[in-house]
Amino acid sequence: MDARTRMWDRRGALRLGALGGVALAATGVRPAWAGSAGFDLGADADPLYTGASLSSETIQQSFTFEPVSGRLFVAQLLAGSPGVAGDLRVTEMDRQGQVMAWMTLLGYGHAVSFGVHRGRRGLDLWIEGRVNANGYGTVLKQVPWQHDVTMDQDDPRTVDHQPVAGAKEYTCSIDHRHNRMAICYWSGEDKRVAILPLQEVLRGRAPEPIADFVRPDGLGTFQGYALDGDDLYTIDGNSFGDTNPPPGNTFLGRIDWRSGTLAERVHNSTALDLSFREPEGLAIEYPSGGRRRLYLGFASGEIGDRRSNLYYLER
Repeated sequence: MDARTRMWDRRGALRLGALGGVALAATGVRPAWAGSAGFDLGADADPLYTGASLSSETIQQSFTFEPVSGRLFVAQLLAGSPGVAGDLRVTEMDRQGQVMAWMTLLGYGHAVSFGVHRGRRGLDLWIEGRVNANGYGTVLKQVPWQHDVTMDQDDPRTVDHQPVAGAKEYTCSIDHRHNRMAICYWSGEDKRVAILPLQEVLRGRAPEPIADFVRPDGLGTFQGYALDGDDLYTIDGNSFGDTNPPPGNTFLGRIDWRSGTLAERVHNSTALDLSFREPEGLAIEYPSGGRRRLYLGFASGEIGDRRSNLYYLER
């Protein structure tokens, strides 16, 4: 059996596994066995900070933690730019929700999810880049973190990566503990997820995926994901409104990427007192000397004065 046939067989099996998770996903009910070794996705999360202003006035899109120091970075669309332009602002925040630093990325994408990694040249953002007409990035960009600096698509300090063959759009999540990267991508036909060996991606290669499967059906408006071991956690839902009153439609999910199935999807009632309350972003942190945390992000506030809110579940 040649390599192409093996890849087809694996993708086909994962597709069939994903179909098996549809019924569970649609119910929003967590079976008794689900999540026993992970997070209680239905629990109310504790706040890290609430009501924080970012360095731009728009809704946060995603956030991530640097694995050694725990530095926190939040991405959002740049105020004053149309969303399809893909202009981003990335803000470094402290644990009290105060702005520490920021940088501006012009023509990059939507920032549904991104990662950071510290290498030989310092701290890099791994974020979508080279925006398409729909406002999403078509490559994975390696961007050196520099305070109060603006970088466009052709800045020589940035590096383009295309670690998934044939991918038309990219976002990523990095699992530093297990040295893997998850990439949610658009194949041109469907939304897919690839799990890749992190070190190969960092070297600029396009390795054979550890897994590659169609994103399972049954999720609502996709708002973020985070890779942790054999689990890919997801958050979906919408802001409060006339058609989505409290307690809202925010759900946390858990995909077993070994089979491509949605093993768990649970309604989450964290932060029901927030105004607007749109779920935005998901991230894992491994605090030094502490228990693993799954962070949930919510945007709140009014147009022109949006606020960032982060909460966490402990494993």
